[in-house]
Amino acid sequence: MALTPMDIYNKEFSKSFRGYNDDEVDQFLDEIVEDFERLYKENIELKDRLGMLEDQISNYKTMENALKETLVTAQKAASDVSESAQRKSDLIISEASTKANRIIEDANNRVIEIRKEFSDYNKQVQVFKSRFKSLLETQLELLQQEIPYQETLYLEPDEDEIPAEG
Repeated sequence: MALTPMDIYNKEFSKSFRGYNDDEVDQFLDEIVEDFERLYKENIELKDRLGMLEDQISNYKTMENALKETLVTAQKAASDVSESAQRKSDLIISEASTKANRIIEDANNRVIEIRKEFSDYNKQVQVFKSRFKSLLETQLELLQQEIPYQETLYLEPDEDEIPAEG
């Protein structure tokens, strides 16, 4: 059992012959009670303060754990966001590359079509020129064959061919 200042204050000693001086003993006990009471109160205050500090430490540890968890969560979220952004970036680049390749392929196919059409038109022009030239040559030959016939029409008729008036 812990000794309290009241225990010291209320302690009475039995009297014996040739014992200690009662006044000195009482005065010394009073000094002991004062110092013990001061130490006792200080000890209670320190225990209370220790309890408060332990509570604060517990709160700080709780906050530290919460901050650590928050930091880990934030790091994971940042990592997830970064990975997601990288995946989206890769997807966008892939889609853009595919689209660009498709556009280039379509353009190349269109160039091939245009070249073929141009070649076809050139052939048609050549065929047309050839046919037109042939037609013109044929017409020219016909014209040249008809010219002697027409020249005879404009010659003056012989006198015996002229009908008589009469």
